[in-house]
Amino acid sequence: MIAYHDREWGRPVRDDRTLFEFLVLEGAQAGLSWQTILNKRERYREDFANFDIAKVAAFRKSDVARLMRDPGIVRNRLKIEAAIDNAKAALAVQAEFGSLAAYFWRFVGNKPIVNAPRTLADVPAMTPLAAEISKDLRARGFRFVGPTIVYAFMQAVGLVDDHVPGCFRSRTKKPMSR
Repeated sequence: MIAYHDREWGRPVRDDRTLFEFLVLEGAQAGLSWQTILNKRERYREDFANFDIAKVAAFRKSDVARLMRDPGIVRNRLKIEAAIDNAKAALAVQAEFGSLAAYFWRFVGNKPIVNAPRTLADVPAMTPLAAEISKDLRARGFRFVGPTIVYAFMQAVGLVDDHVPGCFRSRTKKPMSR
């Protein structure tokens, strides 16, 4: 978890493949620990064509069956089918906005929202903006994108910066409150 935080969490992502990867992984994480998902991440990359959106959108029932047999990922049929449906919806978003990045980053004015929570307890599980994005995603056919999942996604891909003061990645270098 430390390496993930130090190298990835909260860094702005503008690559569609990586955005799709995090969308799938955050959806898979629902009800599980993030550590569980990180432990399965490489297998997800193998099984989901390195998160190539067009390739995942083309998955068929036979692919769902194959994925359901793989203990290296979360074998939840609804989550697997949602990942495939989300790839199809992502293709439509790309066609409309030019990229997933353009779609997501427009919600934050094309720059990360820096929240600077004083303590870890001040970091919200969701926000009104996450609820707005969730609603828009669902209207576009995305699944497993509730407000809490969307907020975790926003944090992971740097749409919001929730590093607490005192964290070397924080934009506000003040010491963390205890």
